[in-house]
Amino acid sequence: MSVNKEIKRVTTHIIQEMKNRGEKISMLTAYDYSMAAIVDGAGIDVILVGDSASNVMAGHETTLPITLDQMIYHASSVVRAASRALVVVDLPFGSYQGNSKEALSSAIRIMKESGAHAVKLEGGVEISESISRILTAGIPVCGHLGLTPQSIYKFGTYSVRAKQEAEAQKLKDDAQKLQDLGCFAVVLEKIPAALAAEVSANLHIPTIGIGAGPHCDGQVLVVHDMLGINKEFKPRFLRQYANLHEVMSDAITHYVNDVKNKDFPNEKEQY
Repeated sequence: MSVNKEIKRVTTHIIQEMKNRGEKISMLTAYDYSMAAIVDGAGIDVILVGDSASNVMAGHETTLPITLDQMIYHASSVVRAASRALVVVDLPFGSYQGNSKEALSSAIRIMKESGAHAVKLEGGVEISESISRILTAGIPVCGHLGLTPQSIYKFGTYSVRAKQEAEAQKLKDDAQKLQDLGCFAVVLEKIPAALAAEVSANLHIPTIGIGAGPHCDGQVLVVHDMLGINKEFKPRFLRQYANLHEVMSDAITHYVNDVKNKDFPNEKEQY
């Protein structure tokens, strides 16, 4: 289905309408103004300012080190570029777990200082108090279940989650809980496709999958991965739509050679 050009601004209400009529929801990450302008201009429905910025932009091994101030910086940059997409921002590790007052404070700072439209939190029933408090302030919340990268040291691996019956049942219960609390959507990361299909069918709110098969109501990828800027990260669920690493490397090598050979700048490129 082609992008609906009539929509001036995608909202949580429009995301729900898309699920209701069976239109898939497109979501990509962005962390800076220039990339967000390209992503938004191409017709994406939702831009996720992910805490994956910790890996992609800052070179950390995990998402844990990124701070609330840094997330606000990235989100502000993206919001300035996004004229159509719904902008969702991750609450970073340590800014909401175990303290619902701090969770509300963190969410309010993101909304006020960045101008974003919603926040995303990882976890289920364990963080229900934080989600409730944020929602009470009128801030839309997107859930995140399955592989939750902020809990990587608890899991000890980035492998597929919820393959065992007990964990699958907990995920289904958590998804229902997130819906009951009032979340407008839930991301399902790296879980069996059949489980994601069941959860998506049972919820009336949209599910957004990453490594969760084709039956979610939408899909999300990290933009640097799908554009082939990162060449190391190649999980099964990733479809690479370009090889920008090679294109950019070739261009920069060409530039270096032109400078060394005194070919740049030429007579037309000076005043």
